[in-house]
Amino acid sequence: MTSVAHDASGAIDLAPAVALFRSLGDLNRLAIVHELARGERRIVDLTTRLGLAQSTVSAHVACLRDCGLVEGRAVGRQSLYRLTHPELLNMLVAAEQLLKATGNAVALCPVYGTAGRQANSA
Repeated sequence: MTSVAHDASGAIDLAPAVALFRSLGDLNRLAIVHELARGERRIVDLTTRLGLAQSTVSAHVACLRDCGLVEGRAVGRQSLYRLTHPELLNMLVAAEQLLKATGNAVALCPVYGTAGRQANSA
């Protein structure tokens, strides 16, 4: 990973990577990214497709835009949103391959997996 930043002591600064993964760590934001991976979408398209409220979709798109992962362009009175970097698509493909390779290991993780979320909500 040649683009990882180092601080003055030469230590690796992982803060930007942590911020990236946190931005994608929300179920709704990840669903929006997956939908935008299929092409440009309006907020109304995303709300219909994902079954989310307009305010929810708008807030998550704004977050992704603030992170530099999504951009919008005006078309008349509406905006079309798209992913800003094709590398994000590569990362999604790599994540899917990793999930396929690890099977249920991530889902079974007691902290971050499905079982962990159920135990924490009980």
